[in-house]
Amino acid sequence: MFVVNYMDRVNIGFAKDELSADTGLSAAAFGVGAGIFFIAYAIFEVPSNILMERFGARIWLTRIMISWGVVATAMAFVNSAEMFYALRFLLGVAEAGFFPAVIYYFSRWLPDSHRGRATSIFLMGSGTATVIVGPISGALMEMHGLLGHAGWQWMFFIEGLFSVALGFVVYRFLDNSIESADWLTDEEKQGLVATIDAEQAARESKRGTAKVSRWKLLADPQMLLFLWIYFAINVALYAVTFWLPSIVDDVGDLSEFQVGLLTSVPWLFAIAAVWVSGRISDRMGKRRPLLITLLLIGSLGTLLAVYVSPWLGLGALCIAAVGFKPASPIFWTIPQNYLDARAAAPGIALINSIGNLGGFVAPTAFGILETTTGSTKGGLVGLTVVGILAALSVLLVRGGGRNDSVGGGAVDSAAGASAAADPKPASA
Repeated sequence: MFVVNYMDRVNIGFAKDELSADTGLSAAAFGVGAGIFFIAYAIFEVPSNILMERFGARIWLTRIMISWGVVATAMAFVNSAEMFYALRFLLGVAEAGFFPAVIYYFSRWLPDSHRGRATSIFLMGSGTATVIVGPISGALMEMHGLLGHAGWQWMFFIEGLFSVALGFVVYRFLDNSIESADWLTDEEKQGLVATIDAEQAARESKRGTAKVSRWKLLADPQMLLFLWIYFAINVALYAVTFWLPSIVDDVGDLSEFQVGLLTSVPWLFAIAAVWVSGRISDRMGKRRPLLITLLLIGSLGTLLAVYVSPWLGLGALCIAAVGFKPASPIFWTIPQNYLDARAAAPGIALINSIGNLGGFVAPTAFGILETTTGSTKGGLVGLTVVGILAALSVLLVRGGGRNDSVGGGAVDSAAGASAAADPKPASA
């Protein structure tokens, strides 16, 4: 699901040159169009997640996938800048709620000790997408002229239809809850439910059970830190994702398919880094030092890319991808441990919606800088600064490990007390 989600979100980076030529878009206008998706995403994120709680994960995730697939397919018919902006905005509306819905889904299926690996595996989907979107989109772009349509039109049309088809698969196979999963034994269901309920009860014993106002979450200093750090991570990730094809194109005279292949290289390293960092995170139980290290590695990569040749710059962006990509799943383990069930769904949605505004700022700022300076170097320097500031901000986050979350000690005690009821914890 996340592979297809991410592909439909970022494939415009490969259509940039042809789409801009056919519609008259400048680099700055393209950046605004790429980023306006995240404005809609931020506006509709929290309402979407509230509706997910009402309708259930199965129905709501199916709705999200089918609607975004329809809009992604419609991108094939863009004929003006205004239509480009409108469809990118609608794509944000359609996709809003997908990511926090899945993260919340994990919190109701997995005990704390397993969420780091699960979140990393899930977020490897975006890494996988960035690897395969290049060759696939490049190959589809080579269909230019078939039946009188441009290559970018074929790319949007085919990739969008695939999302619609996958939406029906989700409806058929996704279970709403542990209790409804017929592939678990009754003993396994009881063990998982007991462990998760015990962890939640321990959190509530520390914080009380009063209803949490979704807007009062903004008054929590830790939540504000979460918002800023995730915003910074997204600025870095989406700037690299949207503009990497253009940066690779500077290497030399390459075909669309060759650009796609080279663009996938940094993300191959990033996938491995996501998997390794998830294992390290769960084994250490301390998220903050790992997150700081990853952000600094990413910042080093973007800084090196400013001063080296295009070919060496591709290597520097591999370093940036290895740092910034796994920073996202490691980050998400921290608010999952901090928020209890009363605040988990709205809290996760709030972090994701505000943080994803970085996806608007990144391509917009990059586009303006490229238009005014004719180079992407200014944007890369900006990413370096953002990454370093985010790393410093992580130092202010409370805890960040399984034993450091709010009520963490009580959570672990309660979870330990229910461990006997979990016959196969590894099967989680």
